[in-house]
Amino acid sequence: MTKLLYQSDSYLKEFSAIVTSINNDDRSIQLDKTAFFPGGGGQPHDSGSIIAGGIHFPIHKVKKQGSNILHFLGGTDPLPEKGSVISGQIDWDRRYKLMRTHTAMHVLCGVIFRDYGASVTGGNMDLLKGRMDFEFETLKAEFVHEIKRSINREIQNNLDVKIDILPREQAFLIPDLIRTKINLLPPGIKLVRTVEICGLDLQADGGTHVRSTSEIGRMQIVDYKSKGAINKRIYIEIED
Repeated sequence: MTKLLYQSDSYLKEFSAIVTSINNDDRSIQLDKTAFFPGGGGQPHDSGSIIAGGIHFPIHKVKKQGSNILHFLGGTDPLPEKGSVISGQIDWDRRYKLMRTHTAMHVLCGVIFRDYGASVTGGNMDLLKGRMDFEFETLKAEFVHEIKRSINREIQNNLDVKIDILPREQAFLIPDLIRTKINLLPPGIKLVRTVEICGLDLQADGGTHVRSTSEIGRMQIVDYKSKGAINKRIYIEIED
């Protein structure tokens, strides 16, 4: 099992770890712990590099496989040997933009759930932009303008963002913990990570986030579309 350092500290930029497995066919390695986020919940995987024996290996993909994380390395140099110590370096500019974006999506979700009671039916994000689908029957321009005002007001309120990891039974005592229309948490997951934007939003989530909404920056709603009778899509961008 890979220890997931990013779950407790999204601001960790460098770390040391031990190689526990290698696969020369696809040039992937597993580590005893990692700060690289493997992607999930609409958030893309991290990039960066792994340094071993003075060689810098660029990371072109990170993927979760069961309870382990696979790091796919570029280059042509031989992979680090099993048991060797490596240094991992996160591409911080990319990570921080994704952290800001992910927390922004939670602000959007929290505002819409609080003000309109709409569940999330899908979503995806990239650097400083994303889209989220909600169970709305109608979504008019005046609603969109009010949502924009509300989300930026909450961002400016400098709300703390807190992370917790709870036993499944305890976590599911929290009302409305799962904001997606479908519960995506497999029954086998015994510990549930929660992300709370204090005073606004609390939900299960495995991604990386900033410590305060003030770090997000101003959010713009750049478009909205109907994707079905009760499915409306909102597109956001964050000013850098």
